[in-house]
Amino acid sequence: MLTVGVDAHKRVHVALIIDETGRELGHWRGPNSGRGWCDLQEWVLGFGDATQWGIEGSWGYGRGLAQHLVEAHETVYEVNPKWTAAGRRRARRPGKTDRLDARAVALFVRQEAPGLPSVSVDDGSSILDLLTTARASVLAEATRLRNQLHALLVQLDPEYQGQLRRLDTQAALDRLEHYMVEGGTPLQQHRAASVRRVTERLRPALAQVKDLACQIGALSSAFAPLTEICGVNVLTAGTLAGILGPGTRFASEAQLAAYAGVAPLEASSAAVVRHRLNRGGNRRLNAVIHRIAVTQLQFWPPARAYVERRTG
Repeated sequence: MLTVGVDAHKRVHVALIIDETGRELGHWRGPNSGRGWCDLQEWVLGFGDATQWGIEGSWGYGRGLAQHLVEAHETVYEVNPKWTAAGRRRARRPGKTDRLDARAVALFVRQEAPGLPSVSVDDGSSILDLLTTARASVLAEATRLRNQLHALLVQLDPEYQGQLRRLDTQAALDRLEHYMVEGGTPLQQHRAASVRRVTERLRPALAQVKDLACQIGALSSAFAPLTEICGVNVLTAGTLAGILGPGTRFASEAQLAAYAGVAPLEASSAAVVRHRLNRGGNRRLNAVIHRIAVTQLQFWPPARAYVERRTG
C-alpha cells in the first residue's frame, strides 16, 4: 500500500509518496487548482493503484483537493497539523520545510490510518456548516451592535429600559430609528444620531439572523432524530450536523469524543492514576455539547440524578 502525504497551502500543494516500508519514492509540488489536483493524481498513479492519502488541512486549504480525490473514490484521511508537528520534532532530521511536512503526514498516515477520521464527499451537512457559521458571525455582530446601543442609551437616559426592555424587537427598532433628544447639548445630539445610525445597521443584521435560522431549520429536517435529545433544538441539530459532517467520518464513539475534546486525558504516574480535562479538540463542538449538558442539568431528571450520583 502506497501512502501519499500532502502539505496543503493557499496557492501551492506539496506531496510526497512512500511505500510500505516508509521509503520515499518521490515528491511533487504544484498549484492549488483544479488542474493541479489532476496533475497530482496522475503523478501518483504512475507509482501504482493501491494508494491512501493524508492531507494536512483537509477542511481548510486542502479541502478542494480532498473532495476531488474522494469523488474519484480515493481513500483520504484528515490529518491534524499538531500530530505531524509532534512527529517532526521526533524525526531524525530536524527542520521544517514543505517537503518534510508532507513526509511527516505520509509517515503518520502509514502508521495510524485505521484510527484516523476519513474524508467523505460533501453532502447537506456542508451546507448546514456554511449556514450555521454565517449565522454565528451575524449574531455576534448583532450582539455587538446591541451592546453599543445600550452604552449610548445609558448615557442619554439611564432609565431608558423602563420604556425599551429589549433592543431587538421591531417596535424598539422603529423607535430607535427616529430617536431624538429634546433640547439636549451638542454632545447629546450626536449621541442620538449615533443611536439612529447603529439601529440602521442592527435591523438588517437581525433580519439576516432570522432568515438564516429559517434556512437552517428547513435543512435540519433530515437530522430530526437529534432533536429527540433533551437540549437539542432544530438550530442545535443543524449546528451539530454541520460540524460533524457525513456520518461515516468517525469510526467509533471514542474518535468522536476525542474530536470534541470531551474525552479526559490520562495523566497518571507511578501508582497514581488520574485524568485531566481535555482542552483540545474542536472547541466549537465542545461548546455546543457543553450547552446541551447545562440544559439537561436544568430540565432532564436523568441528568440531574446522574450528576448527584457521581458527585455523591
